[in-house]
Amino acid sequence: MKNKFKIQYISLALLGLVASCNDDFVNTQPLNEAPKELVWSDPALAQAFIYEIYNGFGVGGFYEQQMASMTDEAFFTHPGRGINTVTESRSNAADQGYIMDTYSYGNMYSRIRATNTAIAELRDPNFGDKQKADELLGEAYFLRAYFYQNLVRMFGAVPMVTRVYELGEPDYMLERSTYDECIKQIVSDCDSAATLLSTVSKVDGRANEVAALALKARVLTYAASDLHDMPTAKGKSSLISGYKSPQFLGYVSGDRRARWQAAKDAAKKVLDHGEYAYKLDLTAPATPEEGRANYHDIAMGGGSKVANTDGKKDLILGRFFIDLKDERGGWVGRDNGPNGYHNWSGNSPIQLLVDDYEKIDGTKFNWTNAADKASPYTDRDPRFYATISHDGSGWKPRTDDVKSRDPANQIQTGRYEVLDDKGAKVIVFGLDTRNSVIEDWNGSYTGYYYRKFVDSDPAITDQNTRQRIPWPILRYTEAILNYAEACIELGEDAEAKTWLNKIRFRSGMPAITETGAALKDRYRNERRIELAYEEHRFFDARRWMIAPTTLGRKVTLINIFGQLKPGKNVKLYQYSLDNYTYTYSVGTLNPGIENRSWNDKMYFTSFHRDEINRNTKLEQNPGYE
Repeated sequence: MKNKFKIQYISLALLGLVASCNDDFVNTQPLNEAPKELVWSDPALAQAFIYEIYNGFGVGGFYEQQMASMTDEAFFTHPGRGINTVTESRSNAADQGYIMDTYSYGNMYSRIRATNTAIAELRDPNFGDKQKADELLGEAYFLRAYFYQNLVRMFGAVPMVTRVYELGEPDYMLERSTYDECIKQIVSDCDSAATLLSTVSKVDGRANEVAALALKARVLTYAASDLHDMPTAKGKSSLISGYKSPQFLGYVSGDRRARWQAAKDAAKKVLDHGEYAYKLDLTAPATPEEGRANYHDIAMGGGSKVANTDGKKDLILGRFFIDLKDERGGWVGRDNGPNGYHNWSGNSPIQLLVDDYEKIDGTKFNWTNAADKASPYTDRDPRFYATISHDGSGWKPRTDDVKSRDPANQIQTGRYEVLDDKGAKVIVFGLDTRNSVIEDWNGSYTGYYYRKFVDSDPAITDQNTRQRIPWPILRYTEAILNYAEACIELGEDAEAKTWLNKIRFRSGMPAITETGAALKDRYRNERRIELAYEEHRFFDARRWMIAPTTLGRKVTLINIFGQLKPGKNVKLYQYSLDNYTYTYSVGTLNPGIENRSWNDKMYFTSFHRDEINRNTKLEQNPGYE
């Protein structure tokens, strides 16, 4: 105790000595902060402020737990992290389940406050470079629109805050704006951004005019959909029909056809920027090999060492990654790759998605067709092979400790007969199964692995090497799909097919010829396939109000058995039609692992009870009251 007292006394004495000798000591500015007056009088600091707001993008969709696993695209291999709460419709105001940072209510409003600050300051800048100020102001408008559209598509209408609240105000509580008011404000911000950014060139990771136009097209497409047209939504859901405040969920009146026309017009303005078009001028389908390569190039976004960087054209706005920062987005391969490669198999594709890939001739795959059942991975849509790894797929070289077990470098997700040293038949499990001799705890439950955004460069060992594939925030192809959807809703089938077939020809698929309801079904499947794993399915199934028959389905998986043909002497397994007869059967996931179901309350996410306690004017969504 005596020694401790002496140390404290000396420290205080030294502090007093320093302070008495140097009056500036207490006025030292923090090294990681800058005064408000300095930030908005210096264009470089103002730019830094805007750049920081972009961090609201998080790592795009490249979190370990992706939104695909809350849809009929994927299953998250490591349950118990809140995903089941969503997929099993157990979400409530106290336990919402998994919500990614980029849709988090508190996180988005924190970013919105920053944009409000920037907009207020940059409207009348304190530095002389007006062009620079306008560009930064345009980005601020875009970012506010982007963060609000993320909130609105998760929660429905939210309080629209367009100013900075200060200390000492009499009331900080605010009721929800109407859905109509939210959409008008977001569209207004997109328009402001597009005008202010009209002379800005494309820069990786930053908004420009086309990004603002593409965001507007997305917002208006959603706004015109079934879920947000209250007469339609009430007819499809008794829960929504009984909700006392439908103005928070969608339009309670108005001309729905006019909303679809607005969505079409907005999307067309994006399409007019043909500099973003990638191989959309084909008059016939590309070869299957070309189709697969085209889709791969777009998915790589110019971020792969081996990809054709022209594929980057399709990317209007992306979240990019560099090796200098150890961000989650660089570890997509490790998070999702096969356990036989020492990876984590996180967001594994499910059979429901696999079955929706058409055959190369444009017909549906069907398990009741004997030829399809006998060879389910033959002659499918080329995008299938660029998105999903299946049993027998070629992949990267195995790691040194595994390569002797698989010199062919093929995905192994089945059970196979081989001969032991005595010539007797034994059954072995594939190296990429949950019974693998390599990290069995990380194996896929479904029999498939994620490939779409994984760099195929053999030099990138996914378990310990970061990749540089950007997350696609906005794509030119999405705008095409939005345009086609609006055309279909307006009865302009021929125009819709013209644009849809541009995408299909690029992918190596034949033209769509249907009309009416059949065309709408083909369009929805085309969108499902083209935008797989890009966070669209979560919202599309909701806004189309098809979630009960899509997202509510049980997780399906594949069971594969390879039976040795008579006389074949195989001791080390390798996929081979010469040596094996393969049988395939569809199963379902053990309900004790995940038991998916749908409840209409899941059309919208709940407001957490803490938010409602903070803001008593915030009215809860239907089903959570």
